Amino acid sequence: MPTPNYSFEKRQRELAKKKKKEEKDAKKRAERDAARTDTAPEDAPADTAE
Repeated sequence: MPTPNYSFEKRQRELAKKKKKEEKDAKKRAERDAARTDTAPEDAPADTAE
């Protein structure tokens, strides 16, 4: 019976965690950008009125 390759399994877990974290960060960035663009049109007319 072959011995388990623990270092490979650990690397796969680390890669999965990293991928999940990057997806979460990307989602947060997208939500922040969407919130900024929602508030930007309100600020734009005030800037042009000066």
